[in-house]
Amino acid sequence: MYSGTTFRKQSGGFIGVHQKIDRVARRNLKTMPGIGPGFPSIKEILHFEGDNGPDGIKRKSPSQDEPWHYIDPTKADDRQLIDMILDHQDNLTEALKVNNHARAAFEAAWIAHAIVDGLTPAHHYPLSDKIEELWGKPKEERLTIKDKNLIIGSGKRDTLSKNWEYWGAKGVFATHFMFEFGVATSIKTTRFVKTGPTEEWIKRAEGMGLEKVFLESVHTVFDMDMYHTFWKSGWNAKLARQTREKLIPEIIQTVTYAWYEAYRKAGI
Repeated sequence: MYSGTTFRKQSGGFIGVHQKIDRVARRNLKTMPGIGPGFPSIKEILHFEGDNGPDGIKRKSPSQDEPWHYIDPTKADDRQLIDMILDHQDNLTEALKVNNHARAAFEAAWIAHAIVDGLTPAHHYPLSDKIEELWGKPKEERLTIKDKNLIIGSGKRDTLSKNWEYWGAKGVFATHFMFEFGVATSIKTTRFVKTGPTEEWIKRAEGMGLEKVFLESVHTVFDMDMYHTFWKSGWNAKLARQTREKLIPEIIQTVTYAWYEAYRKAGI
């Protein structure tokens, strides 16, 4: 999801989707049973978003230790993102146990970012496979800014064609960006007041654990078929309504639960 330009620390304050979801999730966390003091404030969490978040890494050191927040819901063995989320939650739990506030804020922000991206329809597109197809090598081998942004084909025509397929109108990147920007603009004025998990939902989630809760949400979002719809017909009122009423509330609920479970595991 869109988190600002990452060129300055406050770039996502106005329209950043990650920042908005974090704010609502932190507000909802306060209302959940057994939640007391000790969890980082929203100001502390947002310090590790935008330029200090996962998206900032993409600009500062492309393809080097860059978090890969994509998941293919059609592949049961695609566990890279799931394992990353569970690692962040373990680290958050440990940081809360020892009252390491800065580390807890970092882990809270980064697990939220990973979950939000993993539940974003655009992140269900098999981008890794497309990069390897166009660049002729895995994404991890694009080690410079130039290499990450310019595809070298077998000749001038092939180079132009491949770059247009990725960067041009209706290209892979342009479509991804415009979908996420459409989400950002469609929720700008929405407060998401009634998005906190119900007591019944919490009880069911506690019996499942974060991994199953996250995967269930992944498939719920995937079944909405929003990205495919956008690719065919562009952004429209139906997609905007679906974003506000279903997509974002689903994401907020999952982020809130990830923080809640870490807090309860920490036993503070």
